[in-house]
Amino acid sequence: MSVLGFNRYGKAEVRVVHVSRGTGPDGGDQIKDWNVSSSLSGDLAATHLTGDNANVLATDTQKNTAYAFAKKLGGVEPEAFAIALAEHFVGTQEPITRARLSIEEYPWTSLPGGPHSFSRTGGVVRTTTVLHDEQLGTSVIGGLKELVVLNTTNSEFFGFPKDPYTTLSETKDRMLATQVSATWRFRGTEVEWADAYATATASLLDAFATTYSYSLQQTLYAMGERILADVPEICEVRLALPNKHHFLVDLEPFDLTNDNEVYYAADRPYGLIEGYVLADDAPDAGIAWT
Repeated sequence: MSVLGFNRYGKAEVRVVHVSRGTGPDGGDQIKDWNVSSSLSGDLAATHLTGDNANVLATDTQKNTAYAFAKKLGGVEPEAFAIALAEHFVGTQEPITRARLSIEEYPWTSLPGGPHSFSRTGGVVRTTTVLHDEQLGTSVIGGLKELVVLNTTNSEFFGFPKDPYTTLSETKDRMLATQVSATWRFRGTEVEWADAYATATASLLDAFATTYSYSLQQTLYAMGERILADVPEICEVRLALPNKHHFLVDLEPFDLTNDNEVYYAADRPYGLIEGYVLADDAPDAGIAWT
């Protein structure tokens, strides 16, 4: 005999681009470029077990709602948009008891040549996830991904265990590079979202730049610790840091010395360092990461 377990459904990767006309610092336009995914759960057993769709809000409707809310709410921050959309789905669909909204935001920079011209800056992607449960309330997760950072020096790695399979040499001077994926949990929903994101990002970057690193694990903790110190609205930071290895090229066959100048970048295999950093008074995570 089988039993239906946890389930949810939704519309993935709805591309929404909103232009706020004439609201920029110099009277130009502003752009919000989003990838929006919604997922709903609740009393949905019948559709799985019998094909009865009476409680199933069509995923196409979820897509259309995202577009309509983009018009209604204007150029708000992604956290505010996700909260409003999640509350709408739970509040208007009686069978739906939980909504999960995820947003990726892609950055654009205005060009000095005109108020309506932009360039995609690429690189870092801002991320937002909101979970709204009619019983448990709302949890907000912010963050970023695809942020590539590098220190040309001020990094060491030594003192690690050696066994018969160890070939890695200890080093007191290495290049340290990683592609940061970071998520942070907010204590509540009364937050200046744009300021919190800007400060958290700046704090993360400053910690990476100013920490003399003896391991990427040490750098991870420094980054999370700095975010918690600088943004009190955040109570937990989760980081995933792949070690983007750079190895010195052997130039001796060409009668040349390599004084930490010429490297080759190896894309795989790579070390993957992951960890959570929590404030000592962080509330229980509840539904935040589900």
